[in-house]
Amino acid sequence: MPTPPSTEAPATPALSARALDPKLWIPLALLTLYVVWGSTYLGIRYALESYPPFLLAGLRFTAAGLVLFGFLRWRGHALPTRLQWRNAAITGVLLLGFGNGLVCFAEERVSSGIAAVAVSSMPLFAAAFGTIYGQWPTRRETVGLLVGFAGVVVLNTGSGLSGEAIGALALLTAAACWAFGSVWSRRQDMPAGPMNTAAQMLCASVALLAVGFASGESLPSHPTLKATLALAYLALFGSILAFSAYLYVLKHARPAVATSYAYVNPPVAVLLGVLLVGETVGPFDLAGMAIILVGVAVITLARQRAPA
Repeated sequence: MPTPPSTEAPATPALSARALDPKLWIPLALLTLYVVWGSTYLGIRYALESYPPFLLAGLRFTAAGLVLFGFLRWRGHALPTRLQWRNAAITGVLLLGFGNGLVCFAEERVSSGIAAVAVSSMPLFAAAFGTIYGQWPTRRETVGLLVGFAGVVVLNTGSGLSGEAIGALALLTAAACWAFGSVWSRRQDMPAGPMNTAAQMLCASVALLAVGFASGESLPSHPTLKATLALAYLALFGSILAFSAYLYVLKHARPAVATSYAYVNPPVAVLLGVLLVGETVGPFDLAGMAIILVGVAVITLARQRAPA
């Protein structure tokens, strides 16, 4: 990740190499994704107590984007080019507009744990979309895709999504859009380093706020403290910290590694939902999660064995 200009004395080559070593930062970034993004599903549920879904997502990324963009400009980071703004807008709308906005929409109808389980199908969509660019799945990856999508079918028969067709469709659309945006952006000229995060959040926030107000949503006049603190947590940790970590891993590691957070987020989200808000998970929900994660594991292991 590029570092901003500094007036301090340059670091020694050894320290600079260690500070920028992906072998150090990739595990830390992955740990951040596993824990923080696993908890954001519950954070969304808390925030939805006062804020409507699309305005919630729009406010989250407006606040996070403005803070990060202002900080980066203050530290001397260059503005994205016109082409980079365009690519950031497309990617931001796919990943954050559809990907996160639809999750917020769905969590009005399904539990936070079930939402995380459904979104865990994202690596399956990423593997499928890779065929657009000639990355045809191997035999093992094909098995993983079939197993994973079978898990999606089982999940949709469980109590968590049964009778919630709109919520289920929103979650699967969110996973597909996030996957396509991730695959597409790897081949585009994107803003450098954390400016990529800021640009995507700013562009997505405009789309989310527009959808929210156009659909009749309005800001709460008296939001609860818990909902507002949840919104702040989502903006600071879920957006600035975790999304920056995701883009860093996406840039420096194979897509299968970058999307491996899908293994851990569902169990974390389910556990937090059960312990903190008393959410229930039925046998079909657990079976669907297990089957989906097996499919994701097969794809990930197959790609790790494939030549880079």
